[in-house]
Amino acid sequence: METIFDLPGKESRLSELEEITGKPEFWDNADLAQETLREQSLIKQTVEQWQSLTSELEDVEVLEELSLEEGDEDALAEAKAKLSEIEVKVENLEFKRILGEPEDASNAIVSINAGAGGTEAQDWADMLLRMYLRYAERSGFKSEIVEYQEGDEAGLKSATFLVKGDYAFGYLKAESGVHRLVRISPFDSNKRRHTSFASVFISPEIDDSIEVDIDEKDLRIDTYRASGAGGQHVNKTDSAIRITHGPSGIVVSCQNERSQRQNKETAMKILRARLYEREREKQREKIDELNSTKKEIGWGSQIRSYVLHPYRMIKDHRTNFETGNVDPVLDGDLSEFIKSYLIYASS
Repeated sequence: METIFDLPGKESRLSELEEITGKPEFWDNADLAQETLREQSLIKQTVEQWQSLTSELEDVEVLEELSLEEGDEDALAEAKAKLSEIEVKVENLEFKRILGEPEDASNAIVSINAGAGGTEAQDWADMLLRMYLRYAERSGFKSEIVEYQEGDEAGLKSATFLVKGDYAFGYLKAESGVHRLVRISPFDSNKRRHTSFASVFISPEIDDSIEVDIDEKDLRIDTYRASGAGGQHVNKTDSAIRITHGPSGIVVSCQNERSQRQNKETAMKILRARLYEREREKQREKIDELNSTKKEIGWGSQIRSYVLHPYRMIKDHRTNFETGNVDPVLDGDLSEFIKSYLIYASS
């Protein structure tokens, strides 16, 4: 895997991309052009960050030498503080090194489904939706809900949303699996403790350059009237689309676009992404079979528990990372959980 510090290699690739984008026929294929510009932007950002850190480090070295020569304790303290800041920046850049899969830089499609348990599970699914939307906001990503099915009394049965931003999938892929909540139910008049489950599935948004074979004969397409938090056109027309892919059993929906045609296009994009990620998962499982030290992380596996009673703790069962400070996590502060999993998965 290429490391993020392969500066000569990245500068060489950046020169190649600049030559490509400068050709008159560059925009003949708009989708390919957008993907090329995206790659160019990511590489340019990395190169500029590394060059900036190199310059900052040189400045700190000069400041440290002068402070030692002149015996200036304040200047020496300033140099040490700046060095600590640089170390944090280098650590963040180094962390991105593990996001080396081709799809890691992509946008993410996030699907949440309530497990068995009725209102309690549906409310938990809604809590997870809020948590991930807040995480996206905290991370500087943009999010867009494309499908939302309200719960019977509260919460939601299912929701799908798109998270847009550099490496959105690379980070959020750590969240795929079953999430378990233990709490005193707000819906139980006897104040008993309940355990609820909800499934989260993350797939990369793939561009048209990646071929996914879908036979129209394998699709069942239904229309329905949208409901819930889908968008401004909800509840007005039967424009929402639900597509069922027979061979895989995958069901995707979209209700947020203005027309039935647009909803179908978005739903097909989500279906392609889900099928693509399923094939990638099959490949990963074959590799993991050859490495018994790796845990199988697949759809249906319980990855994390959120315990709010009788004690307060959130624990990831893959990495054993845990915290008793549960409120910030439920408010979207997932960075430590995601970081610990990605480091674990890359080892």
